[in-house]
Amino acid sequence: MGDPAGISPELTARLLALDELRAAARFVVFGDRRILDAGARTAAVTLDLEAGTGETVPGDRPVLVDLGHLDPAEVTPREATLAGGRFASENFRRALRLAAAGGADAVCFTPFNKQAMRYAYPGYDDEIRFVADVIGWSGAAREFNILDTIWNARVTSHIPLSAVAAAITADGIRAELALTAGCLRASGIDRPRIAVAGLNPHAGDGGNFGREEIEVIGPAVHAAAAEGLDVVGPYPADTVFLRAPKEGCHAVLTMYHDQGQIAMKLMGFDRGVTMLGGFPFPICTPAHGTAYDIAGKGIADIGASRAAVLLAARMAARRRAPAD
Repeated sequence: MGDPAGISPELTARLLALDELRAAARFVVFGDRRILDAGARTAAVTLDLEAGTGETVPGDRPVLVDLGHLDPAEVTPREATLAGGRFASENFRRALRLAAAGGADAVCFTPFNKQAMRYAYPGYDDEIRFVADVIGWSGAAREFNILDTIWNARVTSHIPLSAVAAAITADGIRAELALTAGCLRASGIDRPRIAVAGLNPHAGDGGNFGREEIEVIGPAVHAAAAEGLDVVGPYPADTVFLRAPKEGCHAVLTMYHDQGQIAMKLMGFDRGVTMLGGFPFPICTPAHGTAYDIAGKGIADIGASRAAVLLAARMAARRRAPAD
């Protein structure tokens, strides 16, 4: 369960009430029963859960691990608080540890509030940093945004825009392309094709508006293709999301955060999924935030949360298939 002051409790309740999702996966839920019950009342759903521990193997009914760690009276609706950050971060920590120990195949969470998470965990930059700290991960990991059949990967993420150009290297681009291709294959796309965006207006216009495409991005794309990846570009960023589907691409690699995020959210804010790739197990969440403005009104759209769970279940099934 994510931030208790926003729409996360009602989204969690709605997810657990969907027959479609219970058929796709078995659930262990970390949170507080009182908060979840409040979310169910807001969502107007009835939950059929089994009480258990992190060691309880779920069957037909989802297992709720009731940590009893947040009295609803302590929740300040529509406000980022230390109490809310502690609640969400502890739920996430427990889920990650269960998956890292082999007790779960994937982790999903309903939206966090980053400010509240920083109150509870001062070193919190983003979910990737938190996951790495909790499970002791030192490998490569990246945030992907997914909308229907198109993925967005990026070379740089949560850094100032003024630092982007210096942070783009050929090795970095090749590493992101390799990670993206691997995550696409893990999701069920056996022959991934990736389009690469340029950094500058009109992809540099032959060097008139910048030389990164000529000196860094283009050579990295050619090198990745020589290594066996199906990659094309660099294409101008203002048309790459229109061009990629027409050329059979499954993903677009952008150079910085908003270059892809703006396009993806305009195309389908209520359906987008964020997937943390590169870790030993997939981690998925809706791409939208805690929506404090509509919390408690019972009108939160479940589309992105549903898509996140289904993606996690699909990736988990592929991970299990060789062993089964």
